[in-house]
Amino acid sequence: MTRDLRPHPDAQPAASAPWRPTRQRTAVLNALHGRTGFTSAQELHEALEADGVTIGLTTVYRTLHALDRSGRVDVVRDRTGERLYRHRPTDGHRHYIVCRDCGLSAAVEAEAVERWADEVAETMGFAEVEHTVELSGVCGPCRTEHRRTAAEPPPPPPPPRGDRGARRADS
Repeated sequence: MTRDLRPHPDAQPAASAPWRPTRQRTAVLNALHGRTGFTSAQELHEALEADGVTIGLTTVYRTLHALDRSGRVDVVRDRTGERLYRHRPTDGHRHYIVCRDCGLSAAVEAEAVERWADEVAETMGFAEVEHTVELSGVCGPCRTEHRRTAAEPPPPPPPPRGDRGARRADS
């Protein structure tokens, strides 16, 4: 028998960091709900500050970490390794493919991954197994832009600035 080992979306974080819906945490959660794609803690912090919410960057990081542990967000890493967050739909975690250039993300069907993770857990005698699958590439529009810019001739070199030691012609 295979059990669903994914965290429940309404699960609470570990007892070491209980979820308390403070004003600032609620603001982070609401801001995350308002974003359409993955976002970094810094981008979320800047958006909150722009909306007049006074909040420290450390609080944003801590809140996102608590949301991750509670199963309320999906997390991917960008090409530099920075964690990016997206509100998790109520029907469970998703797997995404993310453009390394522009950050466009799209959910992908991953039932085979889920079955595989369940089978590995059962075979190895593990419970409460979590997994991360990260797919990244370059989306169609960015590929088109790469091809367009590669086909353009390089810009001409800048005009010479002159030799500092050269004598002027009018002297």
